[in-house]
Amino acid sequence: MAKINYRLADGTDQIVDVPAGWSLMEGAVKKGLRGILADCGGACSCATCQVVIPDDWIARLTPASEEEEAMMEFAADPQAGSRLSCQIPVSEAMDGMTVQLPKTQLI
Repeated sequence: MAKINYRLADGTDQIVDVPAGWSLMEGAVKKGLRGILADCGGACSCATCQVVIPDDWIARLTPASEEEEAMMEFAADPQAGSRLSCQIPVSEAMDGMTVQLPKTQLI
């Protein structure tokens, strides 16, 4: 289990306990977090689960696959550190990580 802080586009923080093995997207969606749309349900085919990973965490994560990098071309306003949350499996080592949700996903 890892406590992940999802910083919503409106600036509020929501800390979610996410079981190891779930993706960042699953943790948000299954816990009812607003701001991660996940239209494709985690199939890496919609880019509506974009999050921005802070610089100090990027190197600790598994690098994006070619499929994820290709899908990021369809993400709204990607930035440095943008990833698809459906492609990031959670581990206990991620406890305390903060991820930013982009303004384009403000719902």
